Formats: sequence, structure tokens, C-alpha cells
Amino acid sequence: MIELDHVTFGYSKKKKLFEDLSLRLEAGHIYGLLGKNGAGKSSLLRNMVGLLFPLDGKINVSGFEPQKRQPAFLQDVFFIPEEIYLPSVTVEQYLNMLAPFYPKFDDSQFQKYIAEFDIPAGNKLTGMSYGQKKKVLIAFALATNTKVLIMDEPTNGLDIPSKSQFRKIVSAASDKDRLMLISTHQVRDLDNLIDSIIILEDSKILIRHSLDVVAERLCFGTLPSIEYDERVLYSEPSMRGYKAVFENSTQEETRVDLEQLFNAVLENPERIRHIFSENP
Repeated sequence: MIELDHVTFGYSKKKKLFEDLSLRLEAGHIYGLLGKNGAGKSSLLRNMVGLLFPLDGKINVSGFEPQKRQPAFLQDVFFIPEEIYLPSVTVEQYLNMLAPFYPKFDDSQFQKYIAEFDIPAGNKLTGMSYGQKKKVLIAFALATNTKVLIMDEPTNGLDIPSKSQFRKIVSAASDKDRLMLISTHQVRDLDNLIDSIIILEDSKILIRHSLDVVAERLCFGTLPSIEYDERVLYSEPSMRGYKAVFENSTQEETRVDLEQLFNAVLENPERIRHIFSENP
């Protein structure tokens, strides 16, 4: 559904954010995109929706070339940018203006999401807090029922209860015919939500796997000591020893800790690349 074929992008030919990037994402999944600040996550998403253009390579989204911005493409792809700007209108006026552009928009779904997010009725969007604006846009995005939904830092501005509600609502909105891609630096916000992970580091994709595959190849747990343990990829002291990520040589079943996984990738990128070099 989203396919990048040897894509290179930079704001100048001399300074490239990523080079020769290939990636294939399928419907029926909620992907999490992680990477350090400046790794090019936002630029990658904007290339996927046609707001930026690759210097080289090809991008295909649901059979369309995003940079052409064809109407049939735009009505089936929704993008929530990191920084949002909404007009000085009520929620109802906003719906009247924008919902017609999305043939599968479901008003009853939108009203349900708004209620779950506890958004007050009748207020102008510009009179709302940043967090409330973000929740209105998330509710609208989900109600468009587009085949592709891409969100860049959607939980910025949300308080802890709202983040929990976000995970619940997005998870319930997943569908076998829909692809969701969420980029964030707040790793914990993706816990119990995504089923696949993409980690962008040093202009390369080091991991693009389901969490099931990650759990098969890595173990997440506590070790009494990490001395002379060559399996360990990342560790941090804890009250009971060391919280660690290590190679799953004994095929243990453990829950993937996204924050520790990300730290392990940053600390041992070459070993991670080797461990995940085989296809899922």
C-alpha cells in the first residue's frame, strides 16, 4: 500500500536526510516510526503524502505517485502534521467545509470520537487549547475512513488520560483494509497500540518488523548481572539488577519494551542490523 523504491531525499543535493531508502508497508497494520530528532521522520512522512518530493527513487501509495496530488489520491489519504493550524470556525462549520472532500467520512463516528475525547460543543476551534485542537483533528482523521492515515507526533499536547484515550480509539479504528503510520519521539505513547515497528537511524531503516518478530529475536527483562554477557545489547541499572535487551538465544517469550528497543538500536546499530538481517 505504501512502497518506497530506493528513495533519496534532502533539502539540497549536498545534504541528504536519507539515501537509497526502500520500504514496503501493508494494510491491516498500525506502524510506529521511531527515530532521533533530526533523523528525517517528518520529511519521510511528507514525501509519502506528496508535500515533499524525493531527489531520486519512486514512491507509490495505493497505486498513486504522491507528488502528483491527484484528487483520487487525496480523498483516500489523511495526514496529521506535527504542527497544526485550524481556522476560526466551530467544529460543525469545520465539518461542513472539509468532510465533503472525503467520500467515506462518517459523521456518527466523528461525533462518537468527539464525545470520547470530551470536546465541548459549539466552541470555535481557535478558542480551544492545543490539546483539544489535536483531538478534534484526530477524530476527524479517523472518521474520514481513508485507506491510509499518517500521523506525525499526534500525542504532542495531550495529557496522560487523553493519550490513553488516543491509544484506545485508534486501536478500535484499525481495519484490515487500512494502514496507519504513527511517528513519535514519545515512545511510550505507542505501547499497546502498534503491531509493527520502523526505526530510522543514520539515514537507514534498521528495523522494519512486526513486534512478534522483535520478540522472537530479542528478549526484554531483568538480569542480576551483565558482566561477560555477550548477549546484552542495552542495559540500565534497576533495583533488582539491570533492565536489559539481549539476544533471545533461548526463545523466551517476553513483552517488547519499545523504549528499551529504541535505546538498543541507538547503542548497537550494527548488531541490531545483523540480528534482523533475515526477512521476517
